[in-house]
Amino acid sequence: MNIMIPHLALLKTIVRLPVAQLAFDARIEPVNVVSTYRYYTKRHPKYKLIQHKSWGAALIDLRAFSGREGYLDTIKSKNCGAWHAKRARSRGYMLSEIDRNEHIDAIHDINNSVEQRQGRVMDQKYQEKQLRFDRLSNFRYYGVFDAGGKLMAYACIGLYGNFYSFSQLIGYRNNDGIMHLLVTEIVSLLIEERKASYLMYDTFFGALPGMQQFKTILGFQPFRARYSLQ
Repeated sequence: MNIMIPHLALLKTIVRLPVAQLAFDARIEPVNVVSTYRYYTKRHPKYKLIQHKSWGAALIDLRAFSGREGYLDTIKSKNCGAWHAKRARSRGYMLSEIDRNEHIDAIHDINNSVEQRQGRVMDQKYQEKQLRFDRLSNFRYYGVFDAGGKLMAYACIGLYGNFYSFSQLIGYRNNDGIMHLLVTEIVSLLIEERKASYLMYDTFFGALPGMQQFKTILGFQPFRARYSLQ
């Protein structure tokens, strides 16, 4: 079997991807924005000739929608993101912006609710209880709560220029659609605010099939990202 065939097929897929111009703006938060730019543009750990987060960046083009309904209409089919999010809302779950320091125990419990995620043992930093969280000026923090007020999932998103990117997105494993609610509500808020052009959720091609499917049913698509820093 020619082991180059899968790589050639992947390359053909990548060169056909739409291109997104992702502009980092250091004026937003110099230290975090510049360090993130360097991380995103360093050499890929496997494919040394490309940048770390450039091929197959998982993005939603927020400009493509006039409002939240336009976005939700694209993912409302059965078993797609909006369908699952609707189930979560019907069961009493709701999204709220949070201060992570008010939910230290709850976040630790979520982080350690399973031993593995995406086929990997949870990183040590998640296993250890963090007693204090920094709040970066270019970040926003959200949580999904159940009807009894228990934090069930949380997300951290950073604004880097003309795009936002998830840095953390984690919750309890259940079948109520809480993660779909978390993502769709955040996307809807960003669409309505019109502060950025894109939302990024890491990449497609390094993710396991289940995670690729999760991103797809929430409206993320693979792009070739071209980065700049100002």
